[in-house]
Amino acid sequence: MACIAYLNKFSAPNALEILSAHGEHEVVRVESDASLEKSFDIVSRAHAYQCVGARDEVPGSLRVSTEFLSRAPNLLVASASGSGVDVFDLEACTAAGVLVVNQAGANAQSVAEHALSMIISLYRYIGKSDLALRKGWSGSRWDFMGTDLAEKKIGIVGIGNIGARLAQICKNGFGCEVFATDPYLNEEEIARRGAKSVSFEKLLRHSDVISVHTPLTDLTRNLFDADAFSQMKEGAVFINAARGSIHSEEALADALDAGHLAGAGLDVWDVEPPPASHRLLGGLNVVATPHIAGCTSHSLENMAECAATQLITIFSGQPAPRPVNPEVLPRFRERYLGFFGGDGLDGLSTPKL
Repeated sequence: MACIAYLNKFSAPNALEILSAHGEHEVVRVESDASLEKSFDIVSRAHAYQCVGARDEVPGSLRVSTEFLSRAPNLLVASASGSGVDVFDLEACTAAGVLVVNQAGANAQSVAEHALSMIISLYRYIGKSDLALRKGWSGSRWDFMGTDLAEKKIGIVGIGNIGARLAQICKNGFGCEVFATDPYLNEEEIARRGAKSVSFEKLLRHSDVISVHTPLTDLTRNLFDADAFSQMKEGAVFINAARGSIHSEEALADALDAGHLAGAGLDVWDVEPPPASHRLLGGLNVVATPHIAGCTSHSLENMAECAATQLITIFSGQPAPRPVNPEVLPRFRERYLGFFGGDGLDGLSTPKL
């Protein structure tokens, strides 16, 4: 029997129902407002630790760090509720033989729809005209002359599950030409996902809309800086529903204030939620939301189901469907067999980025 600890709650109650119906594992809640002594009394005997993937929702002491791992000697699996794994130190987990998994793809439709809604809102001045009406506007409707999305050039940075879904919607639903850049995929695979593979520089220069759907890593941190924004097409729109810090907030504000970019749709921030005085919240050319792109009832239930079934799969001795650090699998298998014995874990699934 494995001990599965989860921080506060799963993304939806159906996860606990699935784990309970399986009935073979101990499932224990860790409360973020409990004392560290009480929390680590549970964590110290846990074989799996499930928590949300956004840093601002997890206290520092309960993020999976080297110190955390030193107090969790039995830990085999660190599982994120969504696709982001910001709260897990991947290097430390790999060194400790801990497999990190996520629920990549479970919220793809929801996030893709959210990104699309931001694009359309900016192109059709929905937020700006809504606010004008509420303030008593009585001018001409032509003050809000919009732009059609049809046949525009869409650039997608990171064409994993979410990026691929957005590519399909824009290409099939609006006749857009879709470009993509993704260091993990070859030209043929990017084409299969509905986009033309181009360099990052070409994507910047030719896209009417750029939408970011890549993890936050050392390689993507500040990927969109002043230089990148300056290379973007004049009048282009920038969307980020992935992670804050992939773009420089100051550089984006400068590009918007200078009129080089027409607008931005932001669901993620360096600090979440951003203060009301934030520079990017001061204008009407930014559509802003508080990291809710994946927050739909269907998405949360899907993520919860994926998390629960993946944990059951792993502790049944089968390969993890969505490993984030697959290089740890040989060491993980040794540790797993040390705890539970038996065979299995011989497969190696391809990580979904």
